[in-house]
Parts: sequence; C-alpha cells; structure tokens
Amino acid sequence: MLTGMVLGLLIAATITMFGMYRGTITDALSLPSTSGADIWVVQENTLGPYAEASSLYADECRGLAGFPGVAEVSNLINFSRQVQRGDDDVRVTIVGYEDGKMGQPINIIAGRTIIKSKYEAVADIRSGFKVGDKIQIKGDDYTIVGLTELMVSSAGDPALFIRLKDAQEVQFKKDNTSIYSDRNRNNATDNNEISKYKTNAILVKVAPGWDVNQVAANIKQWKHFEAYTYPEMENLLLSKIIDKAAKQLAIFLVILQTVSAAIVALLIYTMTMGKLKEIAVLKLIGASNHLITMMILQEAWGIGVIGYMIGLVVSILWVPIFPRHVAYSTDIRVLSFVLTMGICSLASIISIRAAMKVEPAAAIGG
Repeated sequence: MLTGMVLGLLIAATITMFGMYRGTITDALSLPSTSGADIWVVQENTLGPYAEASSLYADECRGLAGFPGVAEVSNLINFSRQVQRGDDDVRVTIVGYEDGKMGQPINIIAGRTIIKSKYEAVADIRSGFKVGDKIQIKGDDYTIVGLTELMVSSAGDPALFIRLKDAQEVQFKKDNTSIYSDRNRNNATDNNEISKYKTNAILVKVAPGWDVNQVAANIKQWKHFEAYTYPEMENLLLSKIIDKAAKQLAIFLVILQTVSAAIVALLIYTMTMGKLKEIAVLKLIGASNHLITMMILQEAWGIGVIGYMIGLVVSILWVPIFPRHVAYSTDIRVLSFVLTMGICSLASIISIRAAMKVEPAAAIGG
C-alpha cells in the first residue's frame, strides 16, 4: 500500500506535468486565438506583437482597410508592464483594443466589458484583481470593471484589457522629465502628440472567398510590413517563444515515467521473489506458464490502478494551487491511465522471466 501511495504521487506529478505542458501551449495561443484576426500586420523584420516589440502608425489601418481581400482591420497594442494595486505590484500584459473591433476581451465571467472612453479595464482572473479594484498604471487610476479567464500571454502574465487610446498613452507617451531632457539635448519639439498615432500591430480579417496566404503575401509585397497568418503566428509562438519551456517539461515527463517504471519493477520483482515456492507448487499441480504470467500481470495492474486512483485524487486537489494554467482535461487523464498500465505491464517482464525459470521440483526440494 505504501508503494502504491508513492506511485500515486508520481502519477499525480505526471498528470500535472501533462497539464502544465498543455497549459503552456494554451496560454501561448490564448490571445491570438481569441483575437478574431486572420492576419497580424506588424513592423518589418519583427516577429509581431506577442513575441517582440513592434511599432506602426495607427493610421496605416486605413490603407489596409481598402486593400483587396480585406474585410476588417483593427489596431492592437500588446506589451507587458508592472501595474500597482495599493502596495502590491502585479505584472500583466496590457492589451489595447478598439471598441467593437477585433482583439477585445471575451469570456467575461464577472462584471462587464469597458463602456467608458478612458480609465476602465478588464482583467484576467489570474491577476488576482476583483471587480471594483483600483489600479494605477503610469500614474493614472483605472477601475477594474470586468473579469475574464484564460486570457494570458505566452509568459503566463494575465491580460489587462484597456481602450486603445489609454494603451497608446501608457506605452508611447513620454513623461515630463523625458520631454524636458529631449528638448535640451536635441532641441526637439514635443512628440507626445505622435504617441496618439502609434500601435503595435494591425489585425486583419480576410473577406470570404479570399485566400489568407495570398492576402498576407500581397500586404508584405506592397506595404513593406510583416504579415503573419494564424498558422504562422502559432508556429512562431510554439517554436520560438515557448519551445525550451515545453521541451523541459517533456524531459521531466520522461524522467517521471522512468522512475515510476523502476519503482513498479522493483516492487513486482520483490513480491515475485518472495513467492517462488508458491509458483513452484502451482507448476507442480499443472498450472501453465500463461496462468502464472497472468497472475503476475494482474498483480502489477492492481498496483497500477491503486496508484492511478491515488494520483488522480491528489492531482485534483493540488492543481488549483499552481500559478499557471494547468489544462486538466479528460484526454490527459485517459492518457495517464494508459501509460500507467503500460508501464506496469512492462515493469513486470523481469518478474515474469524469473517466474518462468522456476522448476516444479523446487516445491519438493524446500
């Protein structure tokens, strides 16, 4: 039973690791997959708003709106920042969107969406914010009016949705000290007004009947921007942004499965060695090797079932305490069960080979 509990903890860790791996992928794709865009237009020679910095003039969307095959365009701001709630700092991904267009928050689970023109925000529930909370961003007070879920960046930072104009001021507007310094150094004019016209990306929805890849290729050719389709954006995020984290989780999974197999193999072998006399008696009375093999396998499967049930309960209990999303889905539980039973079956091979070598005469020889 003690070994079953240890195995159960390992299985719980395995289920959780599977969920973390799936959750890492889900997090990375949560913002682009819910944006409603077919194409992301960003600054030339950059990887886009979710991977690295990009800066465009917001009025470029007017030219794109009249581009062949384009049905809808929308500006988007996306960047990470520390925001202040009382004495606490919380790291979030600020998403600035245009009202009624692509990129706005979905899955509102509490409160409402933004209706005022300034200083309201919708936050992902993992930020720890509540409806009615006051937060401070770059010296301005914002009110949390709604909560959403499963809206995070590839780094796991919860999304904070605000109006596009608010986001432009937060990201691009200079403070008074910077303006004064620029004027003294470069004799430059006040560029703060320009901040109103900057954006990180332009979201494009392709008109029905048009090929997304061809529209993206035309934008690259004629507008001299980078234009990523959703499959390209997905591949970019998975292969360049979270690739190492995903590989590390996969390696831990392999280690856990190896340790689990070693524990089960040692347990079954020890139990089999303690029953060699009984096995010899069974052979003496005519028991076949197939019957003995099935007995050992059933013992291994029993340990596996006990371990899996313990692991399932433990994983359900501790998954909510993890700070990042753990995709605890049915297919992961089924896959974990199949792997557990497969490992138990393979781990019993050594014990079965040992049992097959037992001679019936050993039951008489003592």
